[in-house]
Amino acid sequence: MPSSPPTLGALLRSLRTREGWTLKEMSARSGIPVSTLSKIEHDRLTLSYDKLQQLSQRLGLRMSELFAEQEEGAAQPVTARRSLGDIAHSVRVETTNYDYYYLCTELRRKRMIPVLTKIRATSAEEFGELVHHTGEEFIYVLTGRITVHTEFYDPVTLGPGEALYIDSSMGHAYVAADGCEEAEVLGVMSSPDEELMEKMIHIHHEKGSSAPSNDDSAPPRRTTAKR
Repeated sequence: MPSSPPTLGALLRSLRTREGWTLKEMSARSGIPVSTLSKIEHDRLTLSYDKLQQLSQRLGLRMSELFAEQEEGAAQPVTARRSLGDIAHSVRVETTNYDYYYLCTELRRKRMIPVLTKIRATSAEEFGELVHHTGEEFIYVLTGRITVHTEFYDPVTLGPGEALYIDSSMGHAYVAADGCEEAEVLGVMSSPDEELMEKMIHIHHEKGSSAPSNDDSAPPRRTTAKR
């Protein structure tokens, strides 16, 4: 049986072991309480975008490196790469209007970024300024209906089984269509930019109407991995 992709907790535990840090030492370096780190390592707690950003800055790592299983110097052949992904092992960025589940995050230097997104924003006004970033992207509607707003085209509405491919440098926004409370889409973004995932997490965080709570005592909304 193939092994499951590592969770964020497993990746942090691996990083701590590699550096020879105790939980107390990692807490001092990251500014995150020991109890919180312990819960994360045992997959009982996730981190908000702000906490992930704080952790990466304090440890001197790019945020994308927190999600990578292999060391920076490890060989990464172009061929024979494989990553199994599911929502239980995704890296989740949660905002008021959107939930983003980044899949297959243990692979470094990906040219494609697969993201499962649950969309609750219902208008372009609620979404705010259109998003621009490098590369191209493909969106496939799984459930619900979405309206796609772009910089140079009239809005188009898509339902389950329908898809759209766009130049990501063109301003764009995805919102739930009239009468739809929540839509679920699979998106794949492609770019030669090796830091695309980190930049997209930042964009998605900024586009939420409010940031996720940083209250460590509040239980996160997350999908529990089946063991």
